[in-house]
Amino acid sequence: MTQLKLALVQMDTVLGDVDANLAKHLAWVEAAGQQAADLIVFPELSLTGYRLMDLVPDVARRPRPDDPTFGPLLEASRQLDMVVSFVEEDERHRYYIAAAYLSAGQLVHLHRKVYLPTYGLFEEGRFLDWGDQVQAFDTRFGRVGLLICEDFWHVSPPYLLWLDGAEIMLFVSASPVRGLTEADQLGSAVWVERINQAYASLFTTFVAHTNRVGYEDSLNLGGRATIFDPDGVRLAAGPKEGEGLVVAEIDLGQVRRSRLRLPLLRDERADWVRRQLDRILGLPGSTAWQPPEETDS
Repeated sequence: MTQLKLALVQMDTVLGDVDANLAKHLAWVEAAGQQAADLIVFPELSLTGYRLMDLVPDVARRPRPDDPTFGPLLEASRQLDMVVSFVEEDERHRYYIAAAYLSAGQLVHLHRKVYLPTYGLFEEGRFLDWGDQVQAFDTRFGRVGLLICEDFWHVSPPYLLWLDGAEIMLFVSASPVRGLTEADQLGSAVWVERINQAYASLFTTFVAHTNRVGYEDSLNLGGRATIFDPDGVRLAAGPKEGEGLVVAEIDLGQVRRSRLRLPLLRDERADWVRRQLDRILGLPGSTAWQPPEETDS
């Protein structure tokens, strides 16, 4: 495919009510289908709500056809591809914030959130387990990377996805509004938009991000979905608050054109980066720089 019609959902959820949230997902899928979207992306924990705490085991799901929540979603993915986010329970009864990419009735990829913020107003590490892998994956639109909120507040996960071949990065979050800029703009939302533009430019890839909206346990969740192209140009943006569907058509061939103009990936020295990490971590066999020995002339 050379064109992708991408839909991002700014969605409010009902905390702990998976059935109600599933119904909203299916309604948004229907709305995106009416606009001929190829892929729809929902925000972090779109099926469950965010501040779950002791509700985590009650809302956890497994992304397989016999699950009463995922059965209808997998069937709906025959209409268009989708990314949904939820609490996943693994076979050993550990719980993760996860995002699943569904297509043609199949689970294509599952990402478990790697970085769990447990500071300030965030308590994720108290109730959930850490993911341990970042990996790009193949879709009918090309190679895609998927990250959840705090994951892309750290530069290493997008960098690893870039090295792993991602040409489209999909970021989902449930990020509350925090702080104001001098221009009375929402501070955290402005920061996220700037860093996503930077990732798109540095990694010459499409970066699409969608965020929760609404209020939950005194948190104001901020919206403002965006799509940036591989030149860092913003193609679409959602409202600063309120539910909505942001739809944009992207030209997948632009990745090639941008990388011909700016061959950063071609020139990236990943093996050199690995050696520097070995040195910084003090791994056996790594050596630090030493001044040259003085010799008699």
